[in-house]
Amino acid sequence: MAKPGKKKKILFVLEIIVLLLFIGGLYVYGQISSRLDKIEQPELKKEKIVVNQEAPKMTGYKTYVLFGIDSRGADSKYSAQNSDTMIIVSVNNDTKEVRMDSVYRDTLLNVGDDTYTKANAAYALGGPEQAISMLNTNLDLDISDYATADFSALVEVVDDLGGLDIPLSYAEIEHMNNYCVETSELTGKDYTPIEKPEPKPEDEEAIVGTYHLNGVQVTSYCRIRYTASLDMGRTERQRRVLGMLFDKAKIAGLSSIFKIMDDVFPMVQTSLSKQDILGLIPTLIGYKFTDSTGFPQKFKFSNIKGSIIVPTDLVNNVVELHKFLYNDQDYTPSSEVVARSNKILEIVGGEGELDDAAKTTTQDTDTANTADTFVWSGDNTSGSDYNYDNDYDNSGSDSSGGYDNGGGYDNSGSDSSGGYDNGGGYDNDGSYDNGGNYDTDDTGGGDYAGGNDGFTDDSSVDYGTGFEEQ
Repeated sequence: MAKPGKKKKILFVLEIIVLLLFIGGLYVYGQISSRLDKIEQPELKKEKIVVNQEAPKMTGYKTYVLFGIDSRGADSKYSAQNSDTMIIVSVNNDTKEVRMDSVYRDTLLNVGDDTYTKANAAYALGGPEQAISMLNTNLDLDISDYATADFSALVEVVDDLGGLDIPLSYAEIEHMNNYCVETSELTGKDYTPIEKPEPKPEDEEAIVGTYHLNGVQVTSYCRIRYTASLDMGRTERQRRVLGMLFDKAKIAGLSSIFKIMDDVFPMVQTSLSKQDILGLIPTLIGYKFTDSTGFPQKFKFSNIKGSIIVPTDLVNNVVELHKFLYNDQDYTPSSEVVARSNKILEIVGGEGELDDAAKTTTQDTDTANTADTFVWSGDNTSGSDYNYDNDYDNSGSDSSGGYDNGGGYDNSGSDSSGGYDNGGGYDNDGSYDNGGNYDTDDTGGGDYAGGNDGFTDDSSVDYGTGFEEQ
């Protein structure tokens, strides 16, 4: 039996430990709280955010959207502030699972005022309110919170966490090195070009090794959309990097976290209040990214005044989206989504007029057509993860359809035999060959890429009646 004096000493020690932990907690809380003041928190005009009347009110979930924009100055041809990165984040508060779904920037959707154009234009036209409304009304979502950053913020986060180890293909190394030149100039950060393996591999899309990349390199990697997987591969790279950063941040020391806050928070704009963010921090430690995909999952291409992605059809894609984000196996889209789905197919002349292949441009020739897009204005009467284990199949919604440079990419179904085959080029109909270049003409027909940037490429959009070449 312990002596009374010894018990008192033990209790005293425990009290000291508890007191120190309390003081330490207050210190950490104070440090975080003071740094949160650096985040730009403009007033979000929630009365402007539109939600479909029939859209479900999710319980047990919280949905956010992350916008990536490009701020290269008012005199830049890229200064339109399109949100070329749009990642819907679904947080399951019961299972602590986090899922990400990227909306492809060139997807033909109603961006507001019965105007159909590339989805990324909504942010430039009406800020976060219009961009959120675009997602809500086309996808039957109920999003009210967002965060926006440009690619300079990603550079800082990666460097503050010590870089990332990422498997790369020969093609990715080549394009990443090209992007690094501009990314380095814009951010004032250094990098060392990755040496391409010699001899050049026959399959340029196959992984050739894992490389430790710094912030400039990781950001440039996230901007690539000139490999065989095009914008679909670009968005998957972005989700992969976010997942890796999330995992690395959870085990980082306080000094690293504080440095990230100091360096990155001034570059972030969000609708979340200081109290909201403080409330999220302790819970995020126990959460994990479990899966990711892109939207639309089933699509084809149209070349109306510039190549666009057409959901085939929007109704079915919204059903798959709700399965993925909320595990809703019996979702029925609203009448608003049905109307938009019909209008999209009407605009492009029906699914029979669509192409399985995109008419694209190379990174070198792409800069010539940065302003090429189209707008259709109506009369306002119409109502997986970040592993390299699996094949990239945009017809699926689970992590078994990930991204694999050794597999296939089929945008028309679940069979990769006729889609992007990274060993033999793109062979739906023989129209794409990895040994050749994408074709561009000066009629506006070759602008799938739209510019030489992965975040914001199109110039500002001018509304008009009928089709407008921008």
